[in-house]
Amino acid sequence: MTDLILQSLYSGILQGGLYALIGLGLALVFGTMNVINFAHGELVLLAAYIAYTVETRLGINPVLAIPAALVLVCLCSALIYWLLSLVRVDRELNSLILTYGVAVILTNAILFIWSADPHSTGSDWLQGAVVFGPLFSMRGQVLFFIVAVILLAGLWWWLSRSWYGRAVRAVSSNRAAAQLMGINPRATEIISFLIAGILASFAGVAIFSYQVIQPASGESLTIKAFIITVLAGMGSIPGVLIGGILLGLAEALTATLGSSAWQELVGMVLFLLVLFFMPNGLFGVKARRG
Repeated sequence: MTDLILQSLYSGILQGGLYALIGLGLALVFGTMNVINFAHGELVLLAAYIAYTVETRLGINPVLAIPAALVLVCLCSALIYWLLSLVRVDRELNSLILTYGVAVILTNAILFIWSADPHSTGSDWLQGAVVFGPLFSMRGQVLFFIVAVILLAGLWWWLSRSWYGRAVRAVSSNRAAAQLMGINPRATEIISFLIAGILASFAGVAIFSYQVIQPASGESLTIKAFIITVLAGMGSIPGVLIGGILLGLAEALTATLGSSAWQELVGMVLFLLVLFFMPNGLFGVKARRG
């Protein structure tokens, strides 16, 4: 039983890295624009299907599909931003409706192009076992957990050290004050959308490398990303990683000790508990005075 729990914890940590990669893109856009991009999960899923196409049509490792996924997903992210920039009245509510409509369009486009059949990678290399004592996983899980940590660390460095990163943080903190300091909010917003597209591209290829994909998965991915955003709170990239790992651990332990049918429920319970008792999130910055 102990080995089973240890394996569950290990799998939950690896899965949490992927969740953090998905959640950070949504959190970044929400921080700069106060808009929840309901199409974010579909962008992740689009990258996964691009990886599937590259593997089946070209016969190469789906990891090599990342450049193609980056181009197409970032183009879609830029298009979504352009549509959002046209919204002038009741931006928060109308943006929710708009991105939800885009999500429905993307889901049906994926369904039309790739059909409703579930797909998974046939790469022996990605599905190969990696064993650490009593713990085992697929090579794709370990690879993309490492990639997720590197991307999160790189983005944290960019936000804290670079001029554009500090501009994104300034717009997220106080849009009007950032404008008075000579920062162009539209430029920071499009940068945020493109970075979210980059993260979604890596996350989508990661999902295809060791999970089954199907057109209906996009909505579930968006919900998980939103749960992680609430768990982490605004302004904390390490919080996003820890929030993703917490969600991954909760789901893994629920499947091991209870039933896999409860996995989605436990995520929503975490979401509601944090929302009620810690509205700023586990690692969020509290409202400043003055």
